[in-house]
Order: sequence, then C-alpha cells, then structure tokens
Amino acid sequence: MVDVLALVEARLRTALGEPDARAAVTFLGTDRIEVLRFTDGDIVRYATLGMSALPMADPTSALADPVKGPRAELVLSVRAGLADTDKVLRPLAVLAASPQVEGLVVAPGASLDLGEPLWPGAPFASVLVAEPGGLVEDLELDAPLDPVRFLPLLPMTSNEAAWKRVRGAAELEERWLARGTDLRDPRRNSVPLD
Repeated sequence: MVDVLALVEARLRTALGEPDARAAVTFLGTDRIEVLRFTDGDIVRYATLGMSALPMADPTSALADPVKGPRAELVLSVRAGLADTDKVLRPLAVLAASPQVEGLVVAPGASLDLGEPLWPGAPFASVLVAEPGGLVEDLELDAPLDPVRFLPLLPMTSNEAAWKRVRGAAELEERWLARGTDLRDPRRNSVPLD
C-alpha cells in the first residue's frame, strides 16, 4: 500500500518550500494530525498532514470504505506578524480530525465551525472551505484511491458565517471580492453585508 502521507508531505514541500515548524496532535480514537508551518515573506501558511491518510466516509454509509472516497488536507494562509496565529495549530488539527471524529466529508463550500476563536483574539471562529487547485495542486494517487485535494480555508466572522448559511458560499465569496477584502488579514473586520 502506498504511503499517502509521505506523498502529501512531498507535494506540500514542492509547492510551499521547507516547513519552518511542525506540531502534532492526537485526539482519542483518531490518528495523529500534524500541522506544518511555511513562511513565505509576509505570508504564513499552515497545512495539515494526516487528514488524507484515510478517505472521508459518507456519514450515511453503514460501513466506511478503507480505500475509496475523497481525501483532503487543509491549508490556511495569513499575514505574518499581525496576530498570534501560531496558536491556530490545535484548532486546525481539530478541523482536520473532524472526518474521523464526526464522520464529516469536508468539501468546497462547506463551513467548519470551532465554536471558539481560531487563535487568541481572532475575530473568526469558523472557516469557509474554498476550491482547491490554486496554491497546491491535487495529488493523484494510484487507482482505486481518490486524489488528495488541498483545500484552502478562508476565516469567517460570525456575521459572515450566518450570512453564508442563508445566502450560500458563492455569494459570500462574491461579496469579499467586490469589496476587495484581504482574507489573509488576521485582524480584519466583517465585510459589509447590507
């Protein structure tokens, strides 16, 4: 069997460079999740490593398929030096463990809610899962394994998360784009939603 995580880490290194820090978290009943930090000028990127070890299973299925099913890792990009964003390591690991713990299938357009700030003082307690393929290309695996998708996370304020639930992810993303919202700003305010 192929070592999926070794291939994922190699893809992350190819796309983002060498990680300058890494942390590991293990939750009861789950496999270990690592979070790697990559610094590129004034941007810090945090990427999970471990979520893709197993395919995500449809929560309505009686049995989880150990081979087939979507696989993903999460990537969060923020501006460096504006907030204590290194404290996001554990919250990111929690989000990455959610398919194992809660039986979620994490896909673009989904909201993931932590119920607490992403880092101390953060105006965000949830994230919008964006479309993959921009920063880190999908990692194709040998059949019958599904490719690993690297899903960007876009932090949302509570108002934005509520608006997204009513209007949908596409409309929130359009609003951010129309207003020139800097989604990497760890201290940004909510986009006007009137």
